[in-house]
Amino acid sequence: MKHLALALLLCALLSLSDAFCYRKLMKEGMTHCQDDDDQTWHPVGSTWRNSKCMDCSCDECCSAYSTPHNFPYDCVSVFDPKACQYIVHKRDDPSVLCPIYSAVGK
Repeated sequence: MKHLALALLLCALLSLSDAFCYRKLMKEGMTHCQDDDDQTWHPVGSTWRNSKCMDCSCDECCSAYSTPHNFPYDCVSVFDPKACQYIVHKRDDPSVLCPIYSAVGK
């Protein structure tokens, strides 16, 4: 019974974790760091959003959006890179938005 409770707890914690982050190595004494995608330089302690829709700091980058995984079959998800978000709408009518039942990320 203990193992079952532990397994359920671990499954619950997994769903609370961020789906897409990565850590970056910082060297002691650094005053600036470089964005891996845009090659731009930023002061230590600052945060920014890069062109790949990642919210970054000098020691970590995480996706700034959620990826929809469960929505009605007659709908489609389309990524808007300017807004850094997926829009889910009817396949035959992009003006009609669809509900999202589950998503991964952010």
